[in-house]
Amino acid sequence: MRSQDRTRRLIVGQRWMLAVLGAAVIATGAMAQMVPELSGPEGDAMQTLPADPLPKWIIDDIRRMRAYPEQPPVIPHSIDGYQLSVNANRCLSCHKREFSQDAGAPMISITHYMTREGQMLADVSPRRYFCTACHVPQADHKPLVDNTFKDMSELGVTKAGSE
Repeated sequence: MRSQDRTRRLIVGQRWMLAVLGAAVIATGAMAQMVPELSGPEGDAMQTLPADPLPKWIIDDIRRMRAYPEQPPVIPHSIDGYQLSVNANRCLSCHKREFSQDAGAPMISITHYMTREGQMLADVSPRRYFCTACHVPQADHKPLVDNTFKDMSELGVTKAGSE
């Protein structure tokens, strides 16, 4: 009697395994039909498209308004040919604290002279050394997406104490 129960359980277990396996095969086939074609229409898969023209940099040296609080300022001049490596940073030759007055350039923020813990350093922090990680030149280029940002002042919010 016990051997018959064992045999029956094995048969029921095998049926469940077959049902699960069948469901997985059907689901995989259905999902394969839902994957979009990634290569495009037949015939032009290897077609070479012309590159977009390089954007024209805005080099008028006018400081731009920031789009949002805490935004790093954009670079208002050309940086073509600037060396920015572990050994040299041409940006610092004008914007570093000791050179900014003679160069007539804005001094980099004092936050660039701090460690993560807020301790002041005598020189620019290594984590702030590579300027173009945050600061970018401004290009005369059509935006990729429309900007719908509205400043608080445009939303009808009044300044504190102005009532």
